[in-house]
Amino acid sequence: MQIIQAWGRLSKNKQNIIYLKEYTDILRKFENNKLGIMRGLGRSYGDVALNHLGNLWLGQGLNHLISFDVNTGILNCEAGTSLQDIHRTLIPQGWMLAVTPGTQMITVGGAIANDVHGKNHHAFGTFGDHVLEITLLRTTGEIFICSRQKHSELFFATIGGIGLTGVILSAKIQLRTIKGPWLESETIPYYNLNEFFELADGSEQDWEHTVSWVDCMNGANARGLFMRANLSDESYQSAPVIKDKTFPLSPPISMVNSVSLPLFNFAYFHKNRLQKGKKIVHYEPFFYPLDAIHEWNKMYGPKGFYQYQSVVPRNVGSDATKEMLKAIKKSGEGSFLAVLKTFGERTSGGLLSFPEPGVTLALDFPNRGKRTEKLFEVLDAIVKEAHGKLYLAKDARMPKTLFEKGYPLFNEFLKYKDPGISSEMSRRLLGV
Repeated sequence: MQIIQAWGRLSKNKQNIIYLKEYTDILRKFENNKLGIMRGLGRSYGDVALNHLGNLWLGQGLNHLISFDVNTGILNCEAGTSLQDIHRTLIPQGWMLAVTPGTQMITVGGAIANDVHGKNHHAFGTFGDHVLEITLLRTTGEIFICSRQKHSELFFATIGGIGLTGVILSAKIQLRTIKGPWLESETIPYYNLNEFFELADGSEQDWEHTVSWVDCMNGANARGLFMRANLSDESYQSAPVIKDKTFPLSPPISMVNSVSLPLFNFAYFHKNRLQKGKKIVHYEPFFYPLDAIHEWNKMYGPKGFYQYQSVVPRNVGSDATKEMLKAIKKSGEGSFLAVLKTFGERTSGGLLSFPEPGVTLALDFPNRGKRTEKLFEVLDAIVKEAHGKLYLAKDARMPKTLFEKGYPLFNEFLKYKDPGISSEMSRRLLGV
């Protein structure tokens, strides 16, 4: 037994860890009759991959590339394969994942289980949209080859199914062709939310990747930096050497506080405002700016932090976003890792998938106990009234009522849940 924390570092419960070296291990590990959940590289923020009442199966060692067709771009790999390994192996050969989230330090199994999205949702949808086939092991010992044509109900329950339908052994994924690792990007400062929405709506047709940083300390009059990019067809200099760093200390208190936050946000906005315009960038710092700083989550101190990511329908997106930012400013809380973006007019087939047409706002908040919980109650009410929902991959405290309202297919999903799998999130939100 040892303490294993999610990325938010909130849980202090000891976990019964079982390391899996071969997939034949899994069947043997099922035999002790304890319910378990698979865990990849530990980048989920909350309790989706924690299970202090049972087993925690660690599968990141099951990370082999099984096969790759250089003509079609179809990759077959084990579920513990990281997105970083896929990219660093196959981008030099002219192939890239069509969709990746804000970190590539996650496994394929985790990307499927959370149906992750990227900055190009309006163009390419979610990760699950590019999964062709899933090999799924149930704790009964049955193995299902799932696709849109075969065992399709189980396939769509597994995409976004937060690991509850079985153990993903491997997956076949359709990659996309690229000319190289470079993007043509543009940064545009904006000074209110109306400008943000004009930029977002006006960029979807010509730009594949769109996202913005927003200064959440300004309330409804939020300023920010809008970033958009396309993969470049040109060949430039060789790729830069990525110099990874590790966050140097574990501070006794959060480094994100009422003193540091306004200073950081002011400096970040004006530094990047002065560097606005077009430039050529490598894909890693554009897609994954924080991956170069290992263990950056330590900056929030020993109490950890929450990430709160919501999506609300586009027709109420402006009003709901303004209300959330006003509530954040009033509370005195805030985040410098604040992302505001729009999702395209696409829906995922996953029964519990998060992305849907609308506006998504993601922020990190230091854990300040009841003070933070009080803010979340206000934000929850805004999201609920707007008929929105919260992202399960980021969640550690969502009320069950908000979950059921935001994920109306949860009862249908329960038909496909593996009875031998359980997590702290599944017990909290689904009662199983």
